[in-house]
Amino acid sequence: MLSRTLVPAFLAIGALSACATATIERPAPVGQAEQRAPVTILISIDGFRADYLQRGVTPNLAVLASGGIEAPMRPSFPTKTFPNHWAIVTGDRPDRNGIIANSMEDDSRPDEKFTMASDDPYWWNDAEPIWVTAEKAGVRTATMFWPGSNVPWGGSQDKDWPRAIHGGTRPSDWAQFNQQISGTQRVNMVLDVLRRPADIRPRFVTLYFDTVDTAGHVKGPDAPETTQAIADVDAHIGDLVAGLKAMGQPANLVILADHGMAARSTDRIIALDTIANPADYRIVESGPYASIVAVPGHERKLEAALLKPAAHMQCWRKAEIPARFHYGTHRRIPPYFCLGETGWEIQASMPKGTVSGGNHGWDDRAPEMQALFIAKGPAFAKGAKTPADGFANVDVYPLLARLIGVSPRASDGDPAALSGLLAR
Repeated sequence: MLSRTLVPAFLAIGALSACATATIERPAPVGQAEQRAPVTILISIDGFRADYLQRGVTPNLAVLASGGIEAPMRPSFPTKTFPNHWAIVTGDRPDRNGIIANSMEDDSRPDEKFTMASDDPYWWNDAEPIWVTAEKAGVRTATMFWPGSNVPWGGSQDKDWPRAIHGGTRPSDWAQFNQQISGTQRVNMVLDVLRRPADIRPRFVTLYFDTVDTAGHVKGPDAPETTQAIADVDAHIGDLVAGLKAMGQPANLVILADHGMAARSTDRIIALDTIANPADYRIVESGPYASIVAVPGHERKLEAALLKPAAHMQCWRKAEIPARFHYGTHRRIPPYFCLGETGWEIQASMPKGTVSGGNHGWDDRAPEMQALFIAKGPAFAKGAKTPADGFANVDVYPLLARLIGVSPRASDGDPAALSGLLAR
């Protein structure tokens, strides 16, 4: 989920008009309704596991899926919120986009640590997001929440108070994340900006919902509370579709998730202090995986303990992480990395209380980590199918670029992977 600690400050948001080819909107003659070009709306339902669609509580998503394109989508590794949201909008996997975890360090900033509240451009500047590419091309954009969308990309921030930010590019309209802004309000904000005159109506909009992920974490993926959260978000999607129809606004909708969710429990905990001596290391991040730094001079002792076979967990030196994860070259990834089997968590020590609920971060090919993907709108070909062997979330980036009519950057995303979804 997005950080709960970000400052609540709704600034503004816009809507968009975009399709596979650029369209110029002109004022309608007196007495005639405005002819609106299709808009592209990218919607993230955080933590919406692909198979949640089968629970029978998502009639609105079911209609969009049946009339459009629906398939499981493979997240990037690690299957965490910020790395995957940034992968989707940059087309680069975490190993290249710089957001390698929800919590991370950088040797050039020894007194700082990245958290989900960090908006210093330094952490984000490794990969350009789609809204910056669009804005540079003269395409107006707007975001109703998205990790990194509040950051002036390409800018810099002073280290000293008041930490002023210089330069950089944001969406024309954006909102600082606030979990207290309800799903209804989020939808209404998007609909409101779509009512703007064409000359200030953005052509690309993002919309973000966090409640499914929150319920999955707190109660677990199979809990009735999670199913209810799924139903609630589906109702918000229905409100959005109805609002678009009422104003005569055609839209290309791309609805997806950043990752799935798996259950966690007390009997699936790996205590790191029972495997290695805590005097030999410190943990940067723990959970489904653990990223670890050796105490200087203790590398051999740590490796002797950490790199030998262990039940329900495998550890590697950074450079030896299997290539299929596409993870292990970025400077921010710590020297040692351990990954638990799906459902098994790695913690500093055994917790004193009961562990329950759900989590994510495991193998990106695990069924429980697969994410929602639905596409529906006039730009999409009827009866189109996603690749039979699946596709990665970075492939969405070139698709979005084509929908809004901008040239995509070279990225990890394959432009051909989803090109068959579009009408010729």
